[in-house]
Amino acid sequence: MSTAPMIDAQRLGLMLGELRLPTIKHIWGDFAAQADKEGWPASRFLAALAEHELAERDRRRIGRHLAEAHLPAGKTLDCFAFEAVPMISKAQVMALCAGDGWLDQGSNLILFGPPGGGKSHLAAAIGLALVENGWRTLFTRTSDLVQRLQVARRELTLESAIAKLDKYHLLILDDFAYVSRDQAETSVLFELISARYERRSLLITANQPFGEWNRVFPDPAMTLAAVDRLVHHATIFEMNVESYRRRTAQARRTGAGRPAAYTTPKVLEIIRDNQDENEVLASDN
Repeated sequence: MSTAPMIDAQRLGLMLGELRLPTIKHIWGDFAAQADKEGWPASRFLAALAEHELAERDRRRIGRHLAEAHLPAGKTLDCFAFEAVPMISKAQVMALCAGDGWLDQGSNLILFGPPGGGKSHLAAAIGLALVENGWRTLFTRTSDLVQRLQVARRELTLESAIAKLDKYHLLILDDFAYVSRDQAETSVLFELISARYERRSLLITANQPFGEWNRVFPDPAMTLAAVDRLVHHATIFEMNVESYRRRTAQARRTGAGRPAAYTTPKVLEIIRDNQDENEVLASDN
């Protein structure tokens, strides 16, 4: 009598393993005991097991996609200072993070602005949110990707290398305008843009506006063609703000504990005036 349940449990475990249902294999015993105790109908018991299996699969899938995305650590929307970039709508960014619509259509997102303005942070944060919502992304410095594509070209596998990138719904090319003017480099970059046009999305961060992209593409015709493909279906954010790193450095010089977001040139001027006044009072005494 005591061996029959054990034999059945072992057999059930084997079957669940063959069916690739590891979560159900792990939890079914506890759920069965609870179902017997509380008198669950069979449909409720089965639904509870299926829900946990699906939830665990989602968790594992997101973990795999996060690992392959190579997103920089700590760059989330929660810690992005939207108040420091007033030209960016948080509501619009949150809508983009859902991914529906623009990723299905192969549309692009382009972030312009000077160094230190938060472009890479925002790009990574959007990429993270998209992964959490079920999309696949890859974050890479443009120069690093171009070097890999150049190697593929020399090995006569460029077409295959670009095709492998199709598994990513969004390809984030950081520091786009830092690519040199070498013809071989820019030609593989152009082929990537052309291959993904209206099929798969790109998110680009760049310090220079389109008018200065002749530094990236030495051929004017290639520059025009690349820009045309990128902007045809694109959302463009211009993040023309003072460098966050510079603001942080200023805040450290004015005293510990002052948040960089609140350290403006006007505040710094007031602080300096107060310091000068204190020095005058000290000399009078």
